[in-house]
Amino acid sequence: MLLISSPAKAWEEIRLEEDRRKVFTAFVYPMIGLCGLSVFIGSLLAKGWGGPESFQYAMTQCCAVAVSLFGGYFLAAYLINEMRVRMFMMDSDIPLTQQFAGYALAVLFLLQIIIGMLPDFNIIGLLLQFYIVYVVWEGASVLMEVEEKDRLRFTIISSILLIACPMLIQWIFNKLTMVLN
Repeated sequence: MLLISSPAKAWEEIRLEEDRRKVFTAFVYPMIGLCGLSVFIGSLLAKGWGGPESFQYAMTQCCAVAVSLFGGYFLAAYLINEMRVRMFMMDSDIPLTQQFAGYALAVLFLLQIIIGMLPDFNIIGLLLQFYIVYVVWEGASVLMEVEEKDRLRFTIISSILLIACPMLIQWIFNKLTMVLN
């Protein structure tokens, strides 16, 4: 919640974490689980509990969200690390980039939990997801140690990757689900 309310302070605390891989078990995986659960419950509430079709729909939606967030997280972290190396001439540091991407996705995780339960807020959620730009802006200098002259470019590209990667994977997953059904 500190990342949402005070990103600069939160990134300072995150920077002090000794184990960079703690982000998986302490934050990313539980948040993906909560997102999947909220979408599952929201889908059942929307379609009703009437039969196996509604359960199948809820499970498919839950899996789509979980796969997209999981895959989108790792894809975005990998691409951000590659961007650090190629565009900003920084050293490759996968654990640092995974930590950055995991915590930066806090905005998307929170929005997915809310939209999963209340799908009518989808339009508002699409607009609020751009708050990730501010979260990334604060984390770029504190955690990623991006120079001030490169901070804006890093922030824009990283934010696009963090928003687009899960969306792309969810779109592919949904298309494959339709084709395979």
